[in-house]
Amino acid sequence: MRAQVWRAAAAADLLQYAAMASGRPNIVLILTDQHRGDALGIEGHPVLQTPNLDWLAATGARFTRAYAECPSCVPARRTMMSGMAPAANGAVGMGEDRHWAPPHLLAGELTAAGYQTEMIGKSHVRGRGSGRWRYGFEHVQIADTSNTGDYAEWLADRGVRGRHAGYAHGVSSNAWVGRPHHLPEELLHTFWVVDRAIEFLERRDDSQPFFLNLSFIDPHPPFTPPRHYYDRYVGRDLPAPPVGDWAPDLPGRPVPRKGVSPNAWFIDLDDHDRRCSQAAYFGMINFIDDQIGRLLQVMRGLLSDTVFLFTADHGEMLGDHHLFRKTWPYEGSARVPFIVSGPERDPLCSGVVSPAAVGLQDLMPTILDIAGAPIPEAVTGRSLLPIMRGQAQEVREYLHGEHAGQYEYRLGNHYLTDGRSKYVWYSQTGREHLFDLDADPQELRDLAPAGGAEVDRWRSRLVDVLRGRPEGFVRNGQLVAGRPHQLFIPGYDPARTYPYL
Repeated sequence: MRAQVWRAAAAADLLQYAAMASGRPNIVLILTDQHRGDALGIEGHPVLQTPNLDWLAATGARFTRAYAECPSCVPARRTMMSGMAPAANGAVGMGEDRHWAPPHLLAGELTAAGYQTEMIGKSHVRGRGSGRWRYGFEHVQIADTSNTGDYAEWLADRGVRGRHAGYAHGVSSNAWVGRPHHLPEELLHTFWVVDRAIEFLERRDDSQPFFLNLSFIDPHPPFTPPRHYYDRYVGRDLPAPPVGDWAPDLPGRPVPRKGVSPNAWFIDLDDHDRRCSQAAYFGMINFIDDQIGRLLQVMRGLLSDTVFLFTADHGEMLGDHHLFRKTWPYEGSARVPFIVSGPERDPLCSGVVSPAAVGLQDLMPTILDIAGAPIPEAVTGRSLLPIMRGQAQEVREYLHGEHAGQYEYRLGNHYLTDGRSKYVWYSQTGREHLFDLDADPQELRDLAPAGGAEVDRWRSRLVDVLRGRPEGFVRNGQLVAGRPHQLFIPGYDPARTYPYL
């Protein structure tokens, strides 16, 4: 009798699950690493070709003022996967903590909601040496660099052996140097990610929806695309990096040129070196786009039931204002692409272009909303579906971002933006910027030195955001420069959440 009751209950559960699963779309989250927000063809880029991403953007929603709240790899990915702002999850700089364990993770919530969850590529959420922690996914295939993890084993199976096979070209992972890769494109990490994704699609459990996270290590340095993609751009008329009227004084010393480290983050490259760097960077993005096209061809029969989301963990200055790399509050570093598209049979939206200020913390609640899964209370991000459906123009008045000093301690910074203006405050020096992003999207003119009511208004907003932070950034209603701005919130506990927003 008990067996009959159990079987009846199990059958009822299966029917309920089938009914639940039938209306939910598959979800593909595509992440790139160090990908500038303006590095898309549909953004009006003068040379870069990204036809597949342009198509996804045109048939869905593109958020033109999306930002990494803490623009470097680990803290940005923690923000994405937890749905929590940097100050809420404890990580406000590029600090690697193997023990980080937030109360909720995107993949874990989708797994609990009945999704088959798979992650392929770069994880870099907890830090090096954290093993094969699955971040809530049912299964992962991890390769954080070009010479480690499952990708290195895949290369070895194809006769490419040696601990540094992926870096045999001699360019380091933080260099501005650009050159073609020494391996053919079908052996590169970007190809491997899509190759593994196609295998997953062939072997998945088709009785339930899937969440597939593809995470490319490119266009993060080394800037080494396949030769074909490098050659496509190196002979083009490439845009000169913008240099603001404020830029030469940023680090407080003359801008170096030749004779400095190829890993320098502050340098004024000559035309030839700049062209090589830009051509390689654009070539890597073009290569990623072509591989996304390869994936879309394989998924042709699934497009009617699949939602695609595309974004990046942060940008790349690429010589703007004589700067390279990330951690900066400026557009090249902090702004990222953000696209949501599909499913074809019942699109979430089509042709939406939103200038609302959104962040990586909004990724998790948006995906959970799409999946019909509950959004945990600890999540500080906002679902973007109301904007996509035309029910709202924005989900917040302004967005806060920050980064503790990385290359130099005194470069710790905070920024606020509403998508139309941006205010920057350097926590150690007190230096301020104010940019009119509508009139001056390349941040060429700093309005802060002139002072006035607009600077006061933004400064007061940052006081409101930072009031109560344990570092003591605010005292007697005023910003206080020189207070500690470390990689983690003071008293950081990897199992806690923090209320400082």
